[in-house]
Amino acid sequence: MIYLSASGAPSIATQMFGSGLIGVREGLESGIVVMILIAFAVKSDRRDALKWIWAGVAAAVALMIGTFLIIQFGTSTVSSLAAELIAGIASIIAVVIVTFMVLWMRKASASISGELKSGLSTAMAAGPVAVMGLAFLAVGREGLETALLMVGYAESSSNGPWPLLGLLIGIVVAVALTFLLYRGAIRIDFARFFYYTGLFLIVVAAGIASYGVRALQVYGWLPGLHEIAFDITSWYDQSAWYGEVLQGIFNFRPEPTVLQAIVWVAYVLIVGALFVLRGRPRKRADPAASARSDSASSAASSEPAAS
Repeated sequence: MIYLSASGAPSIATQMFGSGLIGVREGLESGIVVMILIAFAVKSDRRDALKWIWAGVAAAVALMIGTFLIIQFGTSTVSSLAAELIAGIASIIAVVIVTFMVLWMRKASASISGELKSGLSTAMAAGPVAVMGLAFLAVGREGLETALLMVGYAESSSNGPWPLLGLLIGIVVAVALTFLLYRGAIRIDFARFFYYTGLFLIVVAAGIASYGVRALQVYGWLPGLHEIAFDITSWYDQSAWYGEVLQGIFNFRPEPTVLQAIVWVAYVLIVGALFVLRGRPRKRADPAASARSDSASSAASSEPAAS
């Protein structure tokens, strides 16, 4: 959630930037999935499966929009205390799902194409419903992640449409990039793109986790609401450009509770380390050294025993 200062909400550009980047990353992930499915169906001369792929994609998009609207509607039509509870629970769920998806994508990006093609081949043999289901699940997990990530901007959305507009612009950009990729007009270093945007999402998710903790403290489910970790409000100008950026994108507040600070630091360190380590290729033994070792072992075993 975005904490509003007395001077008002973060700037429009700040509100749109964070959600726009989320839209580009998540939209591109979904676009790559759809591109792989469509390309495989076309190359397999199974164009009849395309309509079912698109039906699954449409259902996944509907899931994303529905989830976002339910969260936004639910927090804006109930009492402020109940809204804190809903937002706090939704934030924690969002962090769990985002963490899983970011780490999964980091590990599975190298083999996702083969897995999707194998799954689609099996689904096409099973029938249209299976094809639609595969497309729905493949794209739906990205859509659900996107909707839950937007929980971090729901408070700002209630004061204006800018975060949602930024998300939609980001998705449009992702669709355009996916089309150009499919046509072979552009090339993207996906490893680098997903690495840096993955790190960005980890910091965003840490802010959402921190907000979720605060919301549950306000509701009374977690202790320590009045135990402040630090307070820099005397010199930190939340209405300045840096305050708006940190507030609007990373949910930073200048007077977090002790539990909020602990959760934020622990999440960034633990998930960040896992993210970096999961992308490292495993060390392989030197083939030449292995051959020399096998040759030496073979020679030693063939020598006659000393008398």
